[in-house]
Amino acid sequence: MTVAAQAAGVVGAGGLAVLLLAPGRWQRLAGLCLWGAGCGVLALYLLPDVAASRLAAAAVAVVVAGVAIAWALDRWPYLLAFATLACIPVRLPVDIGTDSVNLLLPLYAVVGGLALSLAWSLVSGDARTRELGPVALPLAAFVGWTGLSLAWTGDVRRGAIFLGAFVLPFGLLAIGFARLPWRGRWLTWLWGGLVATALVYAMVGGYQWVTRDVFWNPSVKVFNAYAPFFRVNSVFWDPSVYGRYLTVAVLASLAGILLGGARGFKVAGLYAVVVATWLGLLLSFSQSSFVALAAGIVVAAAVVWGRRATLALVALGALTCVVVLAVPQVRHDLVGKSRSGVNRITSGRANLVGQGIRIAADHPVLGVGAGGFSREYARRRGIKGKDPKRVASHTTPVTIAAEEGFVGLALLVWLVAAALLATLRGLGDGFTSRVALATGIVLLAIGVHSLFYADFFEDPMTWALLGLVGLSARVPKKPGLARTETAPAPPAPAAPEPARTSP
Repeated sequence: MTVAAQAAGVVGAGGLAVLLLAPGRWQRLAGLCLWGAGCGVLALYLLPDVAASRLAAAAVAVVVAGVAIAWALDRWPYLLAFATLACIPVRLPVDIGTDSVNLLLPLYAVVGGLALSLAWSLVSGDARTRELGPVALPLAAFVGWTGLSLAWTGDVRRGAIFLGAFVLPFGLLAIGFARLPWRGRWLTWLWGGLVATALVYAMVGGYQWVTRDVFWNPSVKVFNAYAPFFRVNSVFWDPSVYGRYLTVAVLASLAGILLGGARGFKVAGLYAVVVATWLGLLLSFSQSSFVALAAGIVVAAAVVWGRRATLALVALGALTCVVVLAVPQVRHDLVGKSRSGVNRITSGRANLVGQGIRIAADHPVLGVGAGGFSREYARRRGIKGKDPKRVASHTTPVTIAAEEGFVGLALLVWLVAAALLATLRGLGDGFTSRVALATGIVLLAIGVHSLFYADFFEDPMTWALLGLVGLSARVPKKPGLARTETAPAPPAPAAPEPARTSP
């Protein structure tokens, strides 16, 4: 079954790449079939041991739910976006072999319905292709290489989890978002849903902080019992995931403020949303989320306000670092006698990153294969047991470099650069520019967050944003008023000479 899973990873990833790039609808339909076959075999490989009757009942329920969702998506395309938004916090623990993985099970039902809806559209004559626009080629290359790396991975099961639970289903989700019709009202409502849910989650976090009671995650309860501060996770499993969601809501609202999309009471409401959401973020005590938020703000200011604002923000950040280093305890941990100061400040992640870089250097071209980082790290350090949290790199670029070599890392850089260039270049003052700015800075923030909490491709928001990159790239941007007023006027055409008449 292991060989079948490796073949399924290659086939499924290849099918998704074809679906992203193929010029004809029948070719795309063939790619969708390969995608479905790969997902099916990987699901069978990863399924826990259950009775055949339960498995058959579950299959029937999945088919019925998929058909119903496909019918609904055909009638209301934006149901895909709102359903995805609602499913983001619902990560349910699932035992796969010896591993316990938090999976977005309800979202997989939505993806199944999307697959059926897309298949019906292609059969019915839908001729749209390469909906992801500027990110279609780099994304297809990365997905294809990731699937291919399953053939030489040292840990097929974890590689199959990465492909079957995240890359393949969420890759189709990106296509679904890119195929949405451009409707300003519905996109505004989608932002409203994001903000409303973020505020509700922030209220739940505030309740947890006041009552000193967190949900779901026992490790957070243990941490709070010994830590000098109290972290909350709201309805999410992890406080860092909760913090990242609120960071996304803050930056999405910031785009409307910076590009002047609101006036009067509306802009005051945007500021109120940003402040209230930030207060909820504060209670998560997620350092990675605050760094991601700061990066998004700096880049947004650089894009909209120019170089002077960027220099001012960078100077403010440098001053903050100086003030922090003035605290004796922090200075001692960083530059004191203890060699493990940086590792202790980063909760052991410095060692993980360093070892990940060594793994990448020892396997520079192919890497150790998708999902192989944990086993290779444990082998090098002599770690017993199979707890994935102890040997996870926590840094997406390092994980990609170690598992997929510098080829995979180069493809990742290409993908992120293409997405940021498509969204942050040539902005104006219209609604399209606000959507593009919000998409770009949020995607950048998730990327920065993944430098400390490796959850870039495991987060459905990443794939939804890649889809929005393709969606916004199809709509021309309105030129900015400031740019048109300062741009030099073209020379006026010379007046035609009067026609000469003969005497």
